[in-house]
Amino acid sequence: MTLNPTFPIFDRLPASGDIRAAIHTDLLAPTASISPRYFYDAMGCVLYEAITHLPEYYPTQTEIAILRDATPTIASELGIGAQLIDLGSGDSVKAAKLLLPLQCAAYVAVDIARSAITSALPKLAKIAPHVALSGVVTDFASKLDLHGTLSEAPRLFFYPGSSIGNFDPTAALEFLKRIRAHCRSGKDALLIGVDSVKETARLNLAYDDPLGVTAAFNLNVLRHVNALSNTNFDVAQWKHVGYFNSAAARIEMHLEAREALTVQVGVAQRRFHAGERIHTENSYKYTRQSFEAQLHSAGFKVGHYFTDVAADFHVFMAHAA
Repeated sequence: MTLNPTFPIFDRLPASGDIRAAIHTDLLAPTASISPRYFYDAMGCVLYEAITHLPEYYPTQTEIAILRDATPTIASELGIGAQLIDLGSGDSVKAAKLLLPLQCAAYVAVDIARSAITSALPKLAKIAPHVALSGVVTDFASKLDLHGTLSEAPRLFFYPGSSIGNFDPTAALEFLKRIRAHCRSGKDALLIGVDSVKETARLNLAYDDPLGVTAAFNLNVLRHVNALSNTNFDVAQWKHVGYFNSAAARIEMHLEAREALTVQVGVAQRRFHAGERIHTENSYKYTRQSFEAQLHSAGFKVGHYFTDVAADFHVFMAHAA
């Protein structure tokens, strides 16, 4: 465990050699890919924050409005003194709106980006000085291990932003089961945001905005991978591609080679032909019924369902069955 001057921060990231090996394996596969977990270096966090303010990107502001209206119900259901465990905490802006109304005793920021946690916790301390704040730096998409970092108080796992959509449905179910494994039946709960299926044109704009902020966010992953894994991507040789695959009910993001090129991947080389793509992200969309089925299969019972007037976004509060 390492400490900053105020807050305990637990480091659960894998060794750097393991990260390099995983990146190289994905890049050298027949269909190259980069995991979306590598979007979030310091620059990636800044760019994602900018995306959330774009008018085309509806999920963030819609979810914030839903949570604002739902907070009294959540507080009544949860009771006083719970710990809020924020999975993929980022800048912790959504959690900041919940800590005081829910009268939380503790807050645990869980994120792969240490810089996001160390930046967010001092700001939260000013808003909620009586809440015990801590952080866990981990790649929870691969392994969720929060043992030794949680208290015996009721636990509310908070997974906003429709980040569950980054997992394919099978992997999403396994991840929900990992959350359930940290919950005690009848005592702990999950508050999760899920994007809904909607018009293709609107979804395409949300992930390929006219200003090009999402493109910059996607392209930045190449710089981060270079820093992590001894690759030599030239960002100028690539372009962003983002679109809704209606058959699979998911957004796909790719990086497409503008020309034939070769990239050094550790001691190997990967040749890309013009137009060849690296798959960087999926974002699956769900109906209310399809996601309730996922929660049930993972061992949760839906207690409350919240949405906006247009049903653009789902928020579920589910209890450990």
